[in-house]
Amino acid sequence: MDTAYGPPSPAPATSRVPVALRAPFAGRTWREFLYLLLSLPVACVMFSYAVAMVSIGAGLLITFLGIPVLAGALIGCRGFGNLERIRARALLELDVEHPEPVRPAKPGMMSWVCAVLKSGASWRHLLYSILHFPWAVFAFVFAVTFWTVAWSLFLYPLWQWTFPAYLDQPGIQLWGNGRGDGLYLDSPPGMAIASGLGLLLVLAGPWLIRGLTHVDRVLVHGLLGPSLLATRVSELETDRGVVVDTAAADLRRIERDLHDGAQARLVSLAMDLGLAKEKLARDPEAAAKMVDEAHGEVKIALQELRDLARGIHPAILTDRGLGPALSALAARCTVPVKVSVDLDHRPAAAIEGIAYFTVSELLQNVSKHARAGSASVDVWRVADRLMVLVSDDGQGGASTETGSGLAGLAERLSAVDGLLVVDSPPGGPTNVTADLPWRA
Repeated sequence: MDTAYGPPSPAPATSRVPVALRAPFAGRTWREFLYLLLSLPVACVMFSYAVAMVSIGAGLLITFLGIPVLAGALIGCRGFGNLERIRARALLELDVEHPEPVRPAKPGMMSWVCAVLKSGASWRHLLYSILHFPWAVFAFVFAVTFWTVAWSLFLYPLWQWTFPAYLDQPGIQLWGNGRGDGLYLDSPPGMAIASGLGLLLVLAGPWLIRGLTHVDRVLVHGLLGPSLLATRVSELETDRGVVVDTAAADLRRIERDLHDGAQARLVSLAMDLGLAKEKLARDPEAAAKMVDEAHGEVKIALQELRDLARGIHPAILTDRGLGPALSALAARCTVPVKVSVDLDHRPAAAIEGIAYFTVSELLQNVSKHARAGSASVDVWRVADRLMVLVSDDGQGGASTETGSGLAGLAERLSAVDGLLVVDSPPGGPTNVTADLPWRA
């Protein structure tokens, strides 16, 4: 197993300026504000297109032309959806995967039209084109009004001179009777109050803008991305690939171990026995000595086969369960290991095997790389999940970054809906938790 231990990555530099003071000037705030500004014209085009095309298609349903027109309308909405995903990725940093493509059952125009009309993703794009319009109008008006008023009040002392110069009044009018009398913000205290109020609004603006764009994130992710079913199918296909690759790697390991170990030893044993057979009549003592050596080779070959069988699926795990199997595994570790297994009954055999080999790899990691003085293994059940915790007091710094042994282990666990969580600060201790389905 590759080492997963090493020096930690340097922590990112933190600014001394509080987040609340930096937010109005942060690039994220202005990118989100630009997103809200662009949403109105984009939503107007999308809404107009969707309503017009669907209305035309619905009106033509009394003829054959209505069906392809509706299909064309849905395809157009999918095109607008692609534009919206690009806009969300660029301005909201929201990366939404493309929805499942249209897959006609067979070649031909009508098959393609039917596939478009049956596609749930196409209708979700149409729904987005309709629902996004009223929200875009509200978000545009609210964001532009609030942000403009906030900055205008905050910077009021800088532009207050424009009122007497161009509007023939001393400042912003708070109250007036229509005959020239009224209350104006033209004195230094009044301008300070206006600027202070503007500052509060400016500081609150980024969070209001973030709240508005959060609704857009939900709409884009929920309506323009792949469905939950399609996402789950994709995950299962990926997990199946991981399982196939793992099984192929295990088969290659078994073949290599057999070829380099027991098979080579048995070939040598057969040759030695052949020579002993030839010398049996001429030199019985030499033949007896060769048979005695062959007997020792047989014992070694049997031990290698037992070790190989233990690596495939240990007999003690099948016969006695996870507790004794992990205790036997801990006894072979180079550091003292305390094992605690609290299970009322045994989980599914496949899950039991995965838990065993997970602990095996983690203890190998502890032996080779952790520089630990002791370790512990705890196994328990929570509802319908099997929890496995392997801890050590070593140097820490374990990571699931790509290329490490823990990354490969995490992929294998995810193939069975499992999860691997690593908590390993520099200097230790290291706690690695495996969360597996029970599946009794």
